[in-house]
Amino acid sequence: MRKLKLQMQVSLDGFASAGPNDEQKWVTWALEEIYSYVTGIFASADTILIGRKLAIDYIPYWQETFKKPDDPMHEFAVKIVTSKKIVFTKTLKKSEWDNTEIATGDLVEEISKLKSQPGGDMVVYGGVSFVASLLKEQLIDEIHLFVNPVAIGQGESPFSNLEGFQQLKLQRCVPFPSGIVLLTYTLR
Repeated sequence: MRKLKLQMQVSLDGFASAGPNDEQKWVTWALEEIYSYVTGIFASADTILIGRKLAIDYIPYWQETFKKPDDPMHEFAVKIVTSKKIVFTKTLKKSEWDNTEIATGDLVEEISKLKSQPGGDMVVYGGVSFVASLLKEQLIDEIHLFVNPVAIGQGESPFSNLEGFQQLKLQRCVPFPSGIVLLTYTLR
């Protein structure tokens, strides 16, 4: 069965965005430090799941990066652009992006169906409300959090929809010189 992996940047106090426009000015952009881990998490995947709000900027950004072979993120952009993408939405009727499908059905049913299909693992990058719904339903198999060395005091948390405790098992903890710490968990 395919795994669903979450990869997300969060603040030390657990927020993944700092405002209504999903601002991430607080993120420590230390890509040279974390790049091998980012690509490693994605290595076994062939599908990206993404919420509509994030997809609107995320997919075009990587399509533009894909066109720039000298960009340090070009190799990662190739993987994103060539991977199947599924945008979860209640408002979009069709995709305007290449290699992208729209999912509008029940979240649990859609994810269960995807997990049972043949193929590589799946990665979800956001948005925050989409991830919060996935976590609430315990649909994520691996949680990879890049915890940034900053507290922002308020914002949106991917854990805001939980209706009780969700026990996790620490699989890996990797500190980086920038102060970012990668925490990898699985559900117990």
